[in-house]
Amino acid sequence: MSRFSTLCLCLLLPVMATGGTAHASNNPQMDAQVMRINNEWARIKYQVRDKGDQYAQLDKLAQQAAAVVAKYPGRAEPLLWQGIVTSEEAAQASVFRQLGLASSARDILEKARAIDPRAANGGVAMSLGVLYYKVPGFPLGFGSAGKAQSYLKAALAQDPDGLDANFFYADYLMSKGDDASARAYLARALKAAPDANRPIWDAGRRAEARAMLGKLDRQARR
Repeated sequence: MSRFSTLCLCLLLPVMATGGTAHASNNPQMDAQVMRINNEWARIKYQVRDKGDQYAQLDKLAQQAAAVVAKYPGRAEPLLWQGIVTSEEAAQASVFRQLGLASSARDILEKARAIDPRAANGGVAMSLGVLYYKVPGFPLGFGSAGKAQSYLKAALAQDPDGLDANFFYADYLMSKGDDASARAYLARALKAAPDANRPIWDAGRRAEARAMLGKLDRQARR
């Protein structure tokens, strides 16, 4: 991989994982195990500051997520969270491993989509959308603005008032220079109902949304 390629990956891969959405299925045992992966991901992402520690803990969590997938074959929810953890791992990996991990995350999420494209109230579509706009396009990677927008809009259609769905569509719009629309979706994200079952994720994502609004304000004043 060239120095230019690795630079592109460094710039585009951070803050890639979505966090998905947490909704009960018809299997309470599976839901509890998926929620443990969910909450541990949030703790690592938002509370572990050292990048090396983050990567090591994410690698361990990815193995735990894979074990849940193996325990519940044919279910989309565990695959979604294995894909999310792998996406976050890609964001924290060395430049030599980033694209490989991002490709693995995409393949895992595509398996989840094939099982149930509407799983987790749009979480699968949203996670794929984020990957497709964060990863560089050809010839450096598999990124695609068209696929990203399609997946992100599908996620919004399922969860129009959701924190993540609106936050990531706003982020996508900012990446395309549509700051006015991005601001509107960030406002919708911050109006989402708080999730008492996922307090670390909820607080962390809202902080990111407010930071993004602050960035838009600074750009508008220039």
